[in-house]
Amino acid sequence: MTTSQKRNLIEGRAALIVIDIQASTFIDHSDNRAIPNMPDYAARMLLARQAIDTARANGIPVIFVQEVHHPSLVDFGRELDGEEDIHCLEDAPGTAIAAEQMDFRPDDYLIRKRRYSAFFGTDLEILLKGLKVDTLILVGGLTDVCVHYTFVDGHQHDYFCRVIEDCVAGGSNAAHDAALKAMEYLQTGAIRSLPDVLNAMENSAG
Repeated sequence: MTTSQKRNLIEGRAALIVIDIQASTFIDHSDNRAIPNMPDYAARMLLARQAIDTARANGIPVIFVQEVHHPSLVDFGRELDGEEDIHCLEDAPGTAIAAEQMDFRPDDYLIRKRRYSAFFGTDLEILLKGLKVDTLILVGGLTDVCVHYTFVDGHQHDYFCRVIEDCVAGGSNAAHDAALKAMEYLQTGAIRSLPDVLNAMENSAG
């Protein structure tokens, strides 16, 4: 027996969370990357710009999230115990937010994180409470890592969580698909198309 309720795409006030769309996506085209990416990774990240522009036009806060690590590696913890190599070091050119591609502005909200979840050890929860946000709309990468773990923490903090499937990408196609399935398991209707989300944004109160 299911007790799940049918929910609107946007419940209450929304915020767009742009996760780790950083300059390396567009300047590092090597086959041997510090973190593996599925083949159309960069193209999917570029589609997120449509969500950013539409959110801005409709009064929906845009919150950029940036993974960053100290050059001493002191804050990596267990992050390098798996398949990932050293990445996102402070002041490295590839660590910056992809400002041109994402229209990142000096007065935009920016959350810097040291671990996968945008909630872990950051001020995101304080910002979301201040903005009186109910629904988190997620774009960025990796679907199976930082997007997934941010979704789970948002879910456990009782936010309505949505993922624009066109605007997220994983370490592989299989990992991407599995993560989407896992997030949909937590909240029915969580995985949405870009056109559906743009339409919901345009019809929201903002």
